[in-house]
Amino acid sequence: MSSLIHRGAFSQLCSSCMKLKTSTEQKFHFHNGLCHHHQSSCPKPPVLLLRDRLLVILSRNFVQDTKLLTIPRKFYVFLGPGIGDRRMSSAFRLVGSIVSRVLKIRYIILTGAVGGGITAHQTFESWKEKMPNMDWMKEYLPDAERLDKIEAGFKRIKSRFAVPDMKFKLPEEFPRLRAIREWLDSKPFVDPEVFEALDIKSSVDLTASRSFLAVGKTVDTSTNSKDKVQELQEELMRLQVRFQKEIERLEKENRELRKHLILRDQKNVTKRKMKKSLIDMYSEVLDELAEYDSSYNTQDHLPRVVVVGDQSSGKTSVLEMIAQARIFPRGSGEMMTRSPVKVTLSEGPYHIATFKDSSREYDLTKESELEALRKEIEIRMKASVADGQTVSGDTISLTVKGPGIQRLVLVDLPGIISTVTSGMASDTRDRIQRICRQHMENPNAIILCIQDGSLDAERSNVTDLVSTMDPNGKRTIFVLTKVDLAESNLYNPERIRQILEGRLFPMKALGYFAVVTGKGNTNDGIQTIRDYEEKFFRSSRLFKEGVLKPYQMTTLNLSMAVSECFWKMVRESVEQQADAFKATRFNLETEWKNTFPKIRELDRDELFEKARGEILDEIINLSQITPQHWEEVFNQNLWHKMSSYVFENIYLPAAQSDNSGIFNTTVDIKLKQWADKLLPSRCVQIGWSTLQDEFTKLLAGDPTARQRDDIFNELKTAVRDESLKNHKWDEKAEESLRVIQMNTLEDRSVHDKQQWDSAIRFMETAVREKLQQTDGVLRQMMGPSRMEQWLYWKTQTPQQMDRVAAIKELEKLLQSDVKRRPALSHDELTTVRKNLETQSVDVDNEFIRETWFHLYRKQFLQQSLVTANDCRKGFYYYQKGFEETELSCSDVVLFWRIERMLQVTSNALRQQVTNNEARRLERNIKDVLDQIGDDKQMLQKLLTGKRVLLAEELKRVRQIQGLLEEFIQALSKEKP
Repeated sequence: MSSLIHRGAFSQLCSSCMKLKTSTEQKFHFHNGLCHHHQSSCPKPPVLLLRDRLLVILSRNFVQDTKLLTIPRKFYVFLGPGIGDRRMSSAFRLVGSIVSRVLKIRYIILTGAVGGGITAHQTFESWKEKMPNMDWMKEYLPDAERLDKIEAGFKRIKSRFAVPDMKFKLPEEFPRLRAIREWLDSKPFVDPEVFEALDIKSSVDLTASRSFLAVGKTVDTSTNSKDKVQELQEELMRLQVRFQKEIERLEKENRELRKHLILRDQKNVTKRKMKKSLIDMYSEVLDELAEYDSSYNTQDHLPRVVVVGDQSSGKTSVLEMIAQARIFPRGSGEMMTRSPVKVTLSEGPYHIATFKDSSREYDLTKESELEALRKEIEIRMKASVADGQTVSGDTISLTVKGPGIQRLVLVDLPGIISTVTSGMASDTRDRIQRICRQHMENPNAIILCIQDGSLDAERSNVTDLVSTMDPNGKRTIFVLTKVDLAESNLYNPERIRQILEGRLFPMKALGYFAVVTGKGNTNDGIQTIRDYEEKFFRSSRLFKEGVLKPYQMTTLNLSMAVSECFWKMVRESVEQQADAFKATRFNLETEWKNTFPKIRELDRDELFEKARGEILDEIINLSQITPQHWEEVFNQNLWHKMSSYVFENIYLPAAQSDNSGIFNTTVDIKLKQWADKLLPSRCVQIGWSTLQDEFTKLLAGDPTARQRDDIFNELKTAVRDESLKNHKWDEKAEESLRVIQMNTLEDRSVHDKQQWDSAIRFMETAVREKLQQTDGVLRQMMGPSRMEQWLYWKTQTPQQMDRVAAIKELEKLLQSDVKRRPALSHDELTTVRKNLETQSVDVDNEFIRETWFHLYRKQFLQQSLVTANDCRKGFYYYQKGFEETELSCSDVVLFWRIERMLQVTSNALRQQVTNNEARRLERNIKDVLDQIGDDKQMLQKLLTGKRVLLAEELKRVRQIQGLLEEFIQALSKEKP
């Protein structure tokens, strides 16, 4: 068609074209296909071919329809050469323009469609290559043949579900019954509405039950009609049971499929980290909140199901039915639940149970494992009960996993009692109610109120307690247990109806359920109890008479209703709890910045690790002490502890001899006895105390250091005391010291002048120290001198005055005989006492002996200093054996022997410390640190204070907030 339209690309126009005045008219000039407007002039006007004329006719027809031109219809067939009418040419040009533009749009659309299809095909292929291989699902999903069998099974259910053909004509007063039948006949079984209608909790069952109740109320007294209605009810009951069994079979297959999927994930645990289940994350949050001791009133308001009831009302049995295992201790009429038990129910491939603080898994499919679990729960309950009490508020945490278990967190509380029996604490009743109130005070806690249906409702204690905690019944679910006994023994359908409709008790509830938890035989399994429950409700008169609704029966419906309510409340309250802890965290962080602006936030565990590092570093510093320092410290401590023994038991007795030979013999005997019995053990004790002192100094550090942290003082002191208490010096060290010391003390030969001078200096130093001590004792006995009395306004006591008078009398004896013995004779004591009596000083002999003891030692030490000074240049005479002089320097030799013994002992102790004892002490300290780290109570006692408590609370709040946010994120991803 495009060839028929001149587009105006002319090299030279023909005469006919020249007649057209405008370019638009020229574009619509129709010409012969053989005439292409060459540069030569056109000899004649173009003649239109048949196809051209047809196009003109169509164009003119279009123009006529659009009322742009009015042309007679006689020109529609053939157009002559005179077709140059200006008016008709304009119409032709307009039609040609529209057609050409439409053709352009068509090509554009066609090209775009083809290109888009190719691009979409390439994109789909790229997506297909990136998608994971799903062939593994064929292993778990049923194939077409299996689906056909399932479809056939549903069809069989449909045929069974059809209402039986009634032989009698339905009267007009049964419109509801006829409507049900018509509805059942009209609905195809594959319709999703049928599945909803056949659910146990659906309104259809309820409507059917109510319609049959209406039938029972309005039916004619005719026996035939009643029988027919009864048969129809029984038939519906049987169909419902069959359908329930089919549902259970499908649920079982679903559980098996989920089990295989979970096991497959566990096999791939090495490839990817196994995610926690939603209920496990929630249970972890509850455990953290239970341990959190809030000082900002950020209370735990997260939902959990609190199971309360009277003692022996069957509340524990209800919980066991929900958990699908008999996990709690059993008893007949006695109190078995002595403390709260938090049970986290979760879905898993195997039916197992674990405690929070234990890694052992109990296989709930084995009776032996169940018995061990019940025994362990009983032991933990008894261990939590304090002496003199019957129940405890400490919660035992238990997790139960298994296929098909509803995800819940339940808390089983001790049964409420009305009377305290013998063997119970006097406050048991009040304590149980206090524990129940504590758990029910949570505004989001779901209260599962258990009522014994076999007893009179007036004997119940739990309903009054629940009504006070939840007066509007917004979070209470009422459960009537032992319905089988209630029907057989105390059958009163109207009373049971009032209970299940909430009209008998003052309390209100979200829902009312009736369950049967067994025949009273503690050895029955869960499946046996479930079968008995199903059998009972199948033939129950309460159900047939409309007292019990289908959705109110069986523990299965109860667990599903509780689970639905639980997760609904969790979704509504968890974000509020997270916001509360976010505000608490802000307050704590602000308080920390204002109180401890330059200190990093370290909790108790982090502080302990820091202190542990510092203590172990100090142990390393202990091994870096120089040998010279060790020997000096040992030498000083040894002499400080031994000086009194040397002077009183060796030097002073030997100095009473008249010649040097007897002096040396006495000294040898005394030194040997000392070295053989007392000296080694005493040196080990001194070495141990020295090691303790040095370690204490290292732990204390520099009090003026800027990096010193006083918060570790109690911890370091406890570690030091406990480690030193447990540390014992090597037993072989004492024996080796004995040999070394005896060999050293037996040597009496001073080798050179240097050693001689050193012995004299040691003797003078020791004697002066002892003399200073003696002078101090005497000054204390005598009181202030006359000058001190005048300068400092001090006075002497009567005893001090008597002491001064006694000293003056005793000094007279010393002046009369320089070689006097250390002890006074009886005559000398009498003489001194008589002289004092003449001065009006009345004292006894013991008073005089005590005064003489110190006075004589002062005089003896002064003589020893004189001897040491005389022997300063006596080394030459010592080498000659003092043959050319009367000078005797046996005192110097004695102190040289003691000095040598101190040096050898110090060296031996230093080697034992650096080689053995420091390492053994390090091991003891590590053991003590490990013990303190494991003992949380001890650690809490040693690391305390506002700084620690604030950091601890801040850490706990952050941890809880993190767990809450993680749980909220996981909860938002799960479909409600």
